[in-house]
Amino acid sequence: MTSPLRINGREYAFPTQPVVVVCIDGSEPAYHEKAMAAGRMPYVASLHEQGTHLIAECAMPSFTNPNNVSIVTGVPPRAHGIPGNYFYDPEQGAEVMMNDPRFLQVPTIFAAFENAGVDVAVVTAKDKLRRLLGAGLQKGICFSAERADATTVEDNGITDVLDLVGMPLPSVYSAELSELVLAAGVRLLRERGPRLVYLSLTDYIQHKYAPGTTQADAFYAMLDRYFAELDATGAILVITADHGMNAKTTPDGKPQIVYLQEQLDDWLGPGRTRVVLPITDPYTVHHGALGSFAFLHVDADVDDATRDSIAARIAGLPGVAEVVERSEACRRFELPYERIGDFAVIADKHVVLGTSADRHDLSTLDRPLRSHGGLTEQRVPMIVNRKVTVPEGHRLRNFDAFWLALNYASPVTST
Repeated sequence: MTSPLRINGREYAFPTQPVVVVCIDGSEPAYHEKAMAAGRMPYVASLHEQGTHLIAECAMPSFTNPNNVSIVTGVPPRAHGIPGNYFYDPEQGAEVMMNDPRFLQVPTIFAAFENAGVDVAVVTAKDKLRRLLGAGLQKGICFSAERADATTVEDNGITDVLDLVGMPLPSVYSAELSELVLAAGVRLLRERGPRLVYLSLTDYIQHKYAPGTTQADAFYAMLDRYFAELDATGAILVITADHGMNAKTTPDGKPQIVYLQEQLDDWLGPGRTRVVLPITDPYTVHHGALGSFAFLHVDADVDDATRDSIAARIAGLPGVAEVVERSEACRRFELPYERIGDFAVIADKHVVLGTSADRHDLSTLDRPLRSHGGLTEQRVPMIVNRKVTVPEGHRLRNFDAFWLALNYASPVTST
């Protein structure tokens, strides 16, 4: 028997059968719970008896990039170095999107297993994640549904993806983008037989529709059908999420936004502080770059007393849950010290943080604002199609997905 691999300080047994982890972007547990109650997810409901239903915590801040990277490295942002979709890079003096593999501080689970001879396949909905998830892969399949019409063997390990799945290229703002990811996963398992598979979806539906709505239940019914097909390949299947999702509005549907940069410029004058919103990415149509977590950078010449005053004043703003100093934020939220601000600002459950009103376009929102990023979006599902026993006292995280599947899931019985 091949010895376990030690990756980023954790041991992983070699896969004797295919292992598939699906990350449902933005999947607050209420989504599948209400869909099951409505009879729309019979396969996932069956896993209460045949498998395991658990609740885990995602990494903070509860955004896409830090959590997807946590899942594929098995460690929190403190270790892998990605604390958000965007960060302020002091070397460049600019805010930078963290989609370049050069920002990764550790190898992925996939790169380590591929180096040990295991076939790997990674499919993500949005192209912003592809390079991070595929970092270090030399032979494995890695592509995004967003660019499924432009894959090459040299760059992605595969071509003709649309022919493979029998679908036209979907809009990036659609439920079909996630469906293409799942369809590709099923076809790859049946035809290529990879042993480690990661399928990362998009939260387009969750940003627009609350749990239990007709549209959300229809989306989760589609997911359920593909989960059953993935199970039918004989794979160990783990279903989790990168973060949850909540309404960020008043009861009558009006956005609740705290514009931090406006407040700070009013107090100290322009140019003394910088608010960085780590939710920022190229896909702002459904959230307007508004999330419930922000980093605040303060100029070096601002004295300690003024810094403390700033933190206290922000903490006193209606809608702000707490302001956490840099060292404490690193300790509590497992963040990399050199890549965050002087303070972390966290909003209340139904509130988002912005910079200034003129920098956020809300005209594209066709429904009440829903978003994520705070502590209230940390609860995520961890559903396995096999019985698993979590070690006693272990704090279950979404980035335990491959660790659970490879080390603790009961074997798949041959038929």
